[in-house]
Amino acid sequence: MKIADKIVVVTGAASGIGAALARRFAAEGAKLVVAADRDGAGAKATAAEAGGVAFTTDVSKEADIATLIESVERDHGPIDLFCSNAGIGIHGGVEAGNDAWQNIWDINVMAHVWAARHMIPRMVSRGGGYIMSTASAAGLLSQIGSAPYAVTKHAAVALAEWLAITHGDQGIKVSVLCPQAVRTAMTAGNPDGVASIDGMIEPDEVADACVKALEAETFLILPHPEVLDYMRRKTEDYDRWLGGMRKLNRRFAG
Repeated sequence: MKIADKIVVVTGAASGIGAALARRFAAEGAKLVVAADRDGAGAKATAAEAGGVAFTTDVSKEADIATLIESVERDHGPIDLFCSNAGIGIHGGVEAGNDAWQNIWDINVMAHVWAARHMIPRMVSRGGGYIMSTASAAGLLSQIGSAPYAVTKHAAVALAEWLAITHGDQGIKVSVLCPQAVRTAMTAGNPDGVASIDGMIEPDEVADACVKALEAETFLILPHPEVLDYMRRKTEDYDRWLGGMRKLNRRFAG
């Protein structure tokens, strides 16, 4: 997909990867960039940079996502690319409270479900469309120090796979973004954490990788190419990979 002349929605667009995506899509000649975030002021700032429009949207609520999609399509036209990008991270293991687990589940997983629920029927009816979701390398590997993050990002990748398998023959293109450490608010408090073992990259670099992948209609977007090697090692010898991850756990979480 070429971004030029397309209507694009980006959630989590107030800062970080989402803001970088919005700016880059505008630079690529998008017909309209819609910046959505629960931080309404931040969404407006991004929209101003991208020459687009802003929505205050809490992706932990299905009704907000439904309203976003309905409003954009009613007032501006069919959405060509929906980037379900918003996400959060928390620390802890299975002892994390139920409310924390539910919140990260709603934002990191159910928001993608709800976006697909309300977008895919519309896209299928008009012959196709594109869904891009933001997961993480943690969704392909794991996350030292955070069971909720690892579990929800795995689920996000699994959902993207399922959508590609189930709706690909109906003209629905799907990509899933799986970076390691990116310089955002999420990593600001832990710049030397395990995710940055291969270096911290900038949101604009992630946006560059996304545009290239979208043009090639590549499912897996890996701004850190090393992740592909880690995946191969994991599948070649799972027990050895787990041993290596335990070493990382002792180093970074011990």
